[in-house]
Amino acid sequence: VKDYLWSTLKSGRVIPGFGHAVLRKPDPRFDALLAFGDAHEDIKNNSLFQLVRTNSQIAPGVLTEHGKTKNPFPNVDSGSGVLFHHYGFQETLYYTAIFGVSRGLGPLAQLIWDRALGLPIERPKSIDLKGLLKAAEA
Repeated sequence: VKDYLWSTLKSGRVIPGFGHAVLRKPDPRFDALLAFGDAHEDIKNNSLFQLVRTNSQIAPGVLTEHGKTKNPFPNVDSGSGVLFHHYGFQETLYYTAIFGVSRGLGPLAQLIWDRALGLPIERPKSIDLKGLLKAAEA
């Protein structure tokens, strides 16, 4: 695995599933996926899942030694595909779309609450509902 990772980097390519645009520490979503897999024997014993685990243990050291990454840790994409594949969803071109839809559900729920309570459109640095309630009590 280590030799393959090095050959990938030396060819000018990146190692998919590692690094993150914002996080500079291990991605807790990846850790949650590993914990989920470990809790289910059929996943835990899956050779692809075991490869993901092996990569997650070896790649950070290779990426750190390579020196061109700000975050050498696996991200959620490093493990989600194996779980999709395990559960029968093998159309890899749609994995990103599923991720995007899941990201949209949070703002959609917030938008519904905003409309129900007559609140203004929220911006990323807006105060949340808990903050509004606290301000109203003051």
